[in-house]
Amino acid sequence: MKLSHLKQIVAYLQKFLKISAIYRVSDTIIKVAFDRDDELYFEMQRSNSRIFKCASYPRSKVYNAPFDVLLAKRFNRANILNIELLNNDKIIRFKTSVASAYKEEITYLQFEFTGKYTNVIILDEENIVLEALRHVDIFSSFREVRVGQKLLDVPAAPFVAKEYPIDDVEQFLYNEYEKEMEDKLSSLKKQKIALLNKKLKKLEKLYSLLDDEKELETEAAKYNYFGNLLLANMHKVKPYQRVIELEDYDGNRVEIELHKEFSSVSMMANSLFSRSKKAKQRASHLHIEKSSLLSKIEHIKLFIHTVQEAKDVAKIALLFPKNIQAKKVKTNDSIETFWIEGYKVSLGKNEKGNIELLQKARARDIWLHMKERPSAHVIITTDKQNVPLSVIERAARLCVDFTMFQKDRYLVDYTPRREVTIQNGANVLYNKYKTIEVDTRE
Repeated sequence: MKLSHLKQIVAYLQKFLKISAIYRVSDTIIKVAFDRDDELYFEMQRSNSRIFKCASYPRSKVYNAPFDVLLAKRFNRANILNIELLNNDKIIRFKTSVASAYKEEITYLQFEFTGKYTNVIILDEENIVLEALRHVDIFSSFREVRVGQKLLDVPAAPFVAKEYPIDDVEQFLYNEYEKEMEDKLSSLKKQKIALLNKKLKKLEKLYSLLDDEKELETEAAKYNYFGNLLLANMHKVKPYQRVIELEDYDGNRVEIELHKEFSSVSMMANSLFSRSKKAKQRASHLHIEKSSLLSKIEHIKLFIHTVQEAKDVAKIALLFPKNIQAKKVKTNDSIETFWIEGYKVSLGKNEKGNIELLQKARARDIWLHMKERPSAHVIITTDKQNVPLSVIERAARLCVDFTMFQKDRYLVDYTPRREVTIQNGANVLYNKYKTIEVDTRE
């Protein structure tokens, strides 16, 4: 953050009298509640530090490191005696006291917005380090930050910082939150799209390496023809002969390679018939493999589009659930799994996945599908609970996101799985359904 901004924020902070609560909400973000209900967040990421305000910020986990324990002990319900910008540098120092039955205990809390060495340090009255967010040894910096060591002052900056007036500090802090979210969203999108593009290139490469159906059919016919020709001319094959030239039924000269691992002409012919059969089978199954790969490619493209269109970090978190990625279990190649407010939401990537979802879903699970058009099938696993409408709405949005590229208003039907009757493959009939509108233009 700019020194000029920090000066104005310190002036804004000086109206507060007490720290009601303080704790980490993420690895580098500390929440400070002043005078009960005024909350500020200190983002202490190296080279990207800032102070911001927002309506709420989810706590990722409860931190119990020595730093967090001392932070709570020294500053929860602490009185603020002074707030200053230490040595007119990018260091905000809170002087606090917690009144006890025996004596008043003075503690300093320093938020250091110093780029590479950004830190949060807890100090006693003698400037001795009690704890720190980051411990710094003497080999990393001239200014050691270690428990029990006296903290040296940061040298004064060799220049005069420019002034950047803020019209409204509180609005500025809210704007900083928007920047924080934009930066995180942009970074997450870049990371996740790179991951998906890697998968897409792999699938496209596999598709490009598939055999040509006509070539396989030609190969099957050729080996079958060679096998029959060889059997018809068994008497012409000499021992240890590796290549034989024969005249076919039309009087054309044909050269056939004989493999040395086969001891007889009949075995050589059977080998050719076997190669013919394999080529014919590959040709007949090729359309299944092509269809499978094309559906996976289409799914990944829709996935990339959905990530690109995500409006907030929460949508990225939904698309890439940690509780699924952390489990070392075999994943289904035809089904995508998400978690919405604790509910498991499964989406078919292709017809195979849609069929499997329909077959495995239980009677009270919620089934979703776009109205009167082909789409991905979605199942919300209910475990017999009543599913909140917010979960159904977000699941309906996933149904649309993984079916349509175009932005528009779409209708999605939903009903318990017991109301869905399978007709053929993933084609179904259903009744007693409800419909929800999804507007992807928003």
